Amino acid sequence: MSYEDILYRPHHVSPKRAAMSMINRAAQFAPFAALTGHEALIQETARLTDRAMELTDSARAELDFVLRSLREGMAVLVTCFVPDSRKEGGAYLDYGGIVGKVDAYGQQLLLTDGRAVPFRYIASLEIAG
Repeated sequence: MSYEDILYRPHHVSPKRAAMSMINRAAQFAPFAALTGHEALIQETARLTDRAMELTDSARAELDFVLRSLREGMAVLVTCFVPDSRKEGGAYLDYGGIVGKVDAYGQQLLLTDGRAVPFRYIASLEIAG
């Protein structure tokens, strides 16, 4: 039997089985992820974080002065270090807000939006005019 013999024959249709839908037929050839989560792990490892910087003595003194002069209701701009929850390091973020309380005992600045900024993570603090 040569190729010419079967080339123009009608397509076989099974009398016992229903024809497979195009979606099910395509699913047979869909990509298979043998290592689930591997791509996410690679992206997490590649994500960069910063180290917390140590303030100089003069910067620490200036920050202490500003913290002592803060009063409830004042608008402030805070740049602080936020530790990363998944890996070593973190990121520096800028927050604007209204002072709710300066908690000297808990060593944190409480803003009216519910954020608590630990003093040790504050890189700069400005009173907004």
